[in-house]
Amino acid sequence: MLNGDEHVHLYEETDGAVGHDWQPGVPALVLITKGRKSGSDRKLALIYQEVDGNPVIVASNGGAPKHPSWYLNLQADPHVSVQVKADKFTARARTAVGDERAKLWDKMAEVWPHYNEYVKKTDREIPVVVLERV
Repeated sequence: MLNGDEHVHLYEETDGAVGHDWQPGVPALVLITKGRKSGSDRKLALIYQEVDGNPVIVASNGGAPKHPSWYLNLQADPHVSVQVKADKFTARARTAVGDERAKLWDKMAEVWPHYNEYVKKTDREIPVVVLERV
């Protein structure tokens, strides 16, 4: 199983032929944010599902008490780059709320049931993020 920089590198090098199917039934994309402090590109592979034509990701951080740094980056600048297999595009990230969040959470937990365990480990509401093409 691929993780971290190796996952991103192989995903980009092969247009997702290696790395898109992170585990059976668990697809991954590459998200590129701008570091909120450094201004440098920050790349990582994240589990996603496409819903209504847009990738959806979860800022779970494994149920840690704080949001992952990539989520803080996109809060500072919601304009991101995304790669899904060979499809590379720019997007605007927005955090789902209310009924939309609940619906998307259920869809994401179907592909990665661990999200339901992560939520039990933290007091924060774990953000569900929609990446809307621009």
